[in-house]
Amino acid sequence: ACALEHGGTAEALLKCSLGNRIGFALEEDVNINRLFKKCYGGFLLETDEEIEDLELLGKTIEEFELRTKDETISLDELQTRYEEKLESVYPCNIKQSEKEINPVSVERKFDMHASYTVETPHVLIPVFPGTNCEYDTARAFKREGAETEIFIIKNLTAKDIEDSVERFVDAIGRSQIIALPGGFSGGDEPDGSAKFIVSFFRNPKVKEAVEDLLNHREGLMIGICNGFQALVKLGLVPYGKIMEPDEFRPTLTFNTIGRHQSRLVKTRVACNQSPWMKYMNVGDIHTVAISHGEGRFVAKDNVIQTLIANGQIATQYVDFDEQPTSDIHFNPNDSVYAIEGITSPDGRILGKMGHSERNGDNLYKNVPDIENQQLLFKAAVEYF
Repeated sequence: ACALEHGGTAEALLKCSLGNRIGFALEEDVNINRLFKKCYGGFLLETDEEIEDLELLGKTIEEFELRTKDETISLDELQTRYEEKLESVYPCNIKQSEKEINPVSVERKFDMHASYTVETPHVLIPVFPGTNCEYDTARAFKREGAETEIFIIKNLTAKDIEDSVERFVDAIGRSQIIALPGGFSGGDEPDGSAKFIVSFFRNPKVKEAVEDLLNHREGLMIGICNGFQALVKLGLVPYGKIMEPDEFRPTLTFNTIGRHQSRLVKTRVACNQSPWMKYMNVGDIHTVAISHGEGRFVAKDNVIQTLIANGQIATQYVDFDEQPTSDIHFNPNDSVYAIEGITSPDGRILGKMGHSERNGDNLYKNVPDIENQQLLFKAAVEYF
């Protein structure tokens, strides 16, 4: 469904076709001029049912073109005309790499479970200034029976930060999972994302508690969007431990297009060799929301090849043909090797840009047959 605006029905038809890359054939008796008249309060509906008292405008077609009784117009050409006026100011397109990206496929060799059981796993969700996805993250874990703790990191004074460190260390001690939610911690300042989160986790007491959770208590960690940025800059992915930064490590940097991207993308499971991916199969396609300005995963080629060999590339951005791509319409940040998510060597730490937690009833109503990633949270809870 689409609400009609100042451009009338014609504008709505064009935007719906461009947004979904689906063509449209008008009925022969449709008055073309009438389509361009303002129709505030009207709706354009797409349905496979016949509805009485509504005017049938036409039908969708597989070919990416607009057909009338007199002519056929390429929608690619219309899209170019539609975008070109402001393309030099607010670009919609970037030149993509001509290098072919192969799909990664690494099958799970065995299931992973903790050596002990917990009736109700405890998930610790730290909230830093600028975090904005804590409630969705908590809701996703609660659906699977976990107990969640939204932990506010206070930073008004130096004493507040010291107290937060002490309380956070205690909270890690009673938790099995740490989930770093999305957002814009510290406003992504100074000059880059997740710096405040990284500084907090480098505190010796916090670092020791995290290492105890991961190395001695078989705990899990996940970082989504801003949380993924923190995991990468800490070294927890792909190395599985908190490390000092150096110029050879992978990072997440600014989208090539130079601005924030917010849309639904398709991702393909490249490897399920992780407790988080227990209920997913290699090749599964999911639709997830992304919203970030710094989601471009970059790494040297030898690092990429190591990640592939170790089965650490969890998910890749794919196009409508389910192939990894650098096309900005499918890989909106231009990530190297179309990487959307990676894991630590043992798979117990997962970082990804897509908001797997943003799922639920009555969301994305205009997107048919959407497959979400709620199973990530189910697998993590059942790991214990």
